[in-house]
Amino acid sequence: MRIVVLTGGIGGARFLLGVRAYAREVGAEVTAVVNVGDDLYLHGLKVCPDLDSVLYTLGGGADPERGWGRVGESWTIKQELAAYGAEPGWFSLGDKDVATHLVRTTMINAGYPLSQVTEALTARWQPGVRLLPATDDRLETHAVVDLDGERRAIHFQEWWVRYRAGVPTDRFVFVGADSAKPAPGVTEALAAADVVLVAPSNPVVSIAPVLAVPGLRDAVASGPAPVVGVSPIIGGAPVRGMADRCLEVLDVECSAAGVGRLYGGRSEGGLLDGWLVAPEDDGVAVPGVTVRAVPLRMTDEAATTAMVRAAMELV
Repeated sequence: MRIVVLTGGIGGARFLLGVRAYAREVGAEVTAVVNVGDDLYLHGLKVCPDLDSVLYTLGGGADPERGWGRVGESWTIKQELAAYGAEPGWFSLGDKDVATHLVRTTMINAGYPLSQVTEALTARWQPGVRLLPATDDRLETHAVVDLDGERRAIHFQEWWVRYRAGVPTDRFVFVGADSAKPAPGVTEALAAADVVLVAPSNPVVSIAPVLAVPGLRDAVASGPAPVVGVSPIIGGAPVRGMADRCLEVLDVECSAAGVGRLYGGRSEGGLLDGWLVAPEDDGVAVPGVTVRAVPLRMTDEAATTAMVRAAMELV
């Protein structure tokens, strides 16, 4: 069995723990197609927050308390940069994390595409799944905002981390998406998949940038594999993060029904064949989609694996 997961963010990384455990039970192969819309350059270093979250989480190096970055992190470089007044000061890079970015940037500057760099990094972390960036090309999520009396676009990380999504925006733009190409292996994995899972990631800024790469939405919607999504919203609230702020920008209700209908049923021109919601949202209907209510709190690996098993039962 071949499972492909569309994923991004911390929730998506934790979901992959359950997918990996399930795959080991049944002897399946897993390919994760990961969002790169959050990627940016800081202090000359290529930072890939979602790819790194997956690497650290599946490799046993993630900080379980913060939910991001490395466990046992130190902050000497951050303190030294602050002493120089080096900007941006709003994005923290830990010392261990910087090592990852140094290796990645060195390889990119030597001419290696992001997909090959990611493969090289997995040699250390041994995530147990195949990791593919959605594209090797530049693709960045920007928020269009009114800031200091000026209307302009800022990187999503600045809107999210620096301003805590507090600056009004009326749209997100996936810069570079029009000319981007799927990374090697992505469309092939989707064509060969037995099932495609949509992780409980932010639908607007984690999953949508993946689908914005030309050809990928069609590869999912028109592919041979059934597509099952997991709601990131429980009882009208995000499980974590600020997905509600992002959904508001699209005028989409922050609910399991709202996100399910945003993705839409394949028979209705959307993506989904199945949709998992929490017991709090039992009774939700999405046209053309089989909906099932199961516990969706990823409290530990066993609970997450049970979620994945429930998703696979919808196939």
